Amino acid sequence: MMKKIIMTMMMAGAVCCGTLKAQTPQVLGKSHAMQRVEVKHRYLLLPVQEQEENATIRVLAAGSEVQTLNVRLAVDKVDYYVPLDVECFGNKDLLLDIVFHGDRRFTGAMKDFVCWKEMKQAADFDTANRERFRPVYHHTPLYGWMNDPNGMFYKDGVYHLYYQYNPYGSQWENMTWGHSTSADLIHWEAQPLAIKPDALGAVFSGSCVVDKAGNQVVALYTSAGQSQVQSVAVSKDNGMTFEKYAGNPVLVSTEEDFRDPKVFWNPEIQKWNLILAAGQEMRIYTSDNLTDWNYESSFGRELGSHDGVWECPDLMKLPVRGTDRHKWLLICNINPGGPFGGSATQYFVGDFDGRKFTCEHKDTRWMDYGKDHYATVTFDNAPDGRRIALAWMSNWQYANQVPTKQFRSANSVPRDLDLFEYNGQTYCGVTPSKELLAMRGKPVNKLPQACEVVVDIKGSAEIVLSNPLGEQVMMRYDAAESTFSMDRTRSYASFSEAFPCVTTAPVYGALRQLRIFIDHCSIEAFDADGRMAMTNLVFPQEPYNNIKVKGGAKLTIYDVKQ
Repeated sequence: MMKKIIMTMMMAGAVCCGTLKAQTPQVLGKSHAMQRVEVKHRYLLLPVQEQEENATIRVLAAGSEVQTLNVRLAVDKVDYYVPLDVECFGNKDLLLDIVFHGDRRFTGAMKDFVCWKEMKQAADFDTANRERFRPVYHHTPLYGWMNDPNGMFYKDGVYHLYYQYNPYGSQWENMTWGHSTSADLIHWEAQPLAIKPDALGAVFSGSCVVDKAGNQVVALYTSAGQSQVQSVAVSKDNGMTFEKYAGNPVLVSTEEDFRDPKVFWNPEIQKWNLILAAGQEMRIYTSDNLTDWNYESSFGRELGSHDGVWECPDLMKLPVRGTDRHKWLLICNINPGGPFGGSATQYFVGDFDGRKFTCEHKDTRWMDYGKDHYATVTFDNAPDGRRIALAWMSNWQYANQVPTKQFRSANSVPRDLDLFEYNGQTYCGVTPSKELLAMRGKPVNKLPQACEVVVDIKGSAEIVLSNPLGEQVMMRYDAAESTFSMDRTRSYASFSEAFPCVTTAPVYGALRQLRIFIDHCSIEAFDADGRMAMTNLVFPQEPYNNIKVKGGAKLTIYDVKQ
């Protein structure tokens, strides 16, 4: 659930007002134009047409460049608007230096582009939710594009979630750290932008740690410019604002893909550890001060799936259920190469001595067997030693094409991670976080658009969600094969040939209870004992309002509290 608040330097209020049409552009060539803007209101509303190519906009104030952004400026129709805060530049006369990258043979004469007529100014930017597929209890941005969760930490009763964010459109571009906060992992409040691009490049994924000794929050993230390098920023106000380290970058490499640093304090060696993705492996470093890093080892060249680029690692020590032992879990997100195509989260179980990780198994293992679970990472400093994970609930095969416009993408429900043993092997346990229990309303007879369904199972069972249009999602537990599957081939999918699929997961032991979290555009199914997880998007053209169960199963439907 995302609560709308006034956002400094980003947006304000809920209703656009005081619009003012922009002036006539100066066309300078086939792809180049300039637009002069006399600032009268806080926001310049840029009209977006998603099917067009990006245009690069250099914002000039008094002859100096103050910002550069890429926007799919409208050519012949407007899909929606995005706000550019022009008041913050402190100048009443701005010049937009615009280069279009689309093919003129298809877009026509630049002087006739609809963006010149529809570019406006306004005192406010409207963030009211108009999307039928926006989730009720999953975190989403108020508007714009979101992908990987970044920098998550807990401090003083507040969970902080940063995320890869495009403030200027609902497709990937202009990577910045967006920011939301929550007291309960369910209700989220949007905050001002946290870390913005600079001369080193866009702000890619990374992590935050609560540096208790320094009474500060420290972010390490990838600066993505000509090369990918690692940078540091420090917050003295609990993650609300950050000051970038003057010595950036703090870590560089000749690797083309060198990103997504995950940092944590390791009490066993009394040092900071950092793990990041470098091509087809993970690299591990140590530090005493979070700025000077020593390379220790690499992991993974001969293990796991290598069908795509390795990304977004995490490394943590977890208890093994029913024992007094602990082992280490290394999370490795990969794109492409997932078990059902596109992006997914794999993991490794083993031992870590602070400098080298040793895996104890040879097989490839997946944390979630759905198609829409990626970039999984955990909160630093979570209470009671918990390891709470969030994932990006989408897939790179179609993330830019899903049928929403005001925003794109949501995060998964929070999950607690641990380890369990089965047939002499140790696996990652994934259990819906306890905070989700407080979301349960009273049992209801009809299927709401947003709910939790608890299914008590004895033997094989089938659960079918459907609507009057004949669209459906079928879930099946096969007790003999010890598998659980979800079939969304009859769910709406015209936006992508890669969307229809049947996803199948192994179930380690008998499945006794299933917890299914249904929201406007997603279904997440969990073994209540935490031995199976499956996350899939769905986009029914009418809400699924019917649920049927076959086999040895009994279901209870819980509405969700708002």
